[in-house]
Amino acid sequence: MPEGPSLRVFHGRSRRLLGAVVQRAGGRTRQLDVRQLEGRQLQQSQVHGKCLFLGFGRGPRSGFTTDPESVSPTGSSVPVSAGGSGISGNPTPNLWLRFHFGLFGSVRCDEFARAKRANKRGDWQDPSPRLVLYFPGDRFLVFYNCRLCVCGDPRLDPHTDVLSREFDKAKALCALQHAQPVCYTLLCQHHFSGLGNIIKNEVLYLSGIHPMSLGSQLSAEKLCTLLEHVLLFSKEWLDNKQKGIGLKYHIYQKDQCPRGHAVKRAELGPPHGLQRSTWWCPVCQPAEHDAPSRPLD
Repeated sequence: MPEGPSLRVFHGRSRRLLGAVVQRAGGRTRQLDVRQLEGRQLQQSQVHGKCLFLGFGRGPRSGFTTDPESVSPTGSSVPVSAGGSGISGNPTPNLWLRFHFGLFGSVRCDEFARAKRANKRGDWQDPSPRLVLYFPGDRFLVFYNCRLCVCGDPRLDPHTDVLSREFDKAKALCALQHAQPVCYTLLCQHHFSGLGNIIKNEVLYLSGIHPMSLGSQLSAEKLCTLLEHVLLFSKEWLDNKQKGIGLKYHIYQKDQCPRGHAVKRAELGPPHGLQRSTWWCPVCQPAEHDAPSRPLD
């Protein structure tokens, strides 16, 4: 599932078309009538955690806004708030779309995804876009494997977004102290918006913490170390993405940890909740006490 760093990259791609008017819309989505986007100006782009929000309003039919303060020569907008951006004057969109990108979703600008391998029938069939927005000058945005819906004006809390400068460390530490396994707390988007399964596995390894350790039984020093790894790893991952550098995992989907120890894998999650694949090193991340888990085959 695309996590916070990926969403920031998607956000950057959508910002390139701020101020432009949708000339045509297509795609296979059935979640809205895409024709209602035609003739609308892309006025706002905001990101929070694992969600992208695009705001549209009635704009000039000529294409891009003519205000030089709103869009740079490269097409990037001037940001108006942490996690969000809009064209100059901060117009109020009258139509907002919310995007969630599931397990393999993405956003592309001025290019379509191409098949990397043949399907089961041996056909080299390119991925089918969920939504395509065409703008003047042969520009376009393509959205793949996402859920989208019309929503109200997003009210976003930057204090919970792990990539926001306004992230509230004190509240995050309080959440980590709950009497439940830390691997559950880390994936709670109310406290760590944008943090996903990859970040969870990596930062627990880097902190030397067993995923099923109860937050209430960990020292304040351990929890502070964990939180610092969350913020540092998320930022470094985003920096690498923006430079086109791939992420090298320490523990995620590995058979051995960097020190050569055998890695364990299990599905872990709250009762009656989502069970997520979890990797850990029993040597580098010793358990404080025995904890229930459901090993995978």
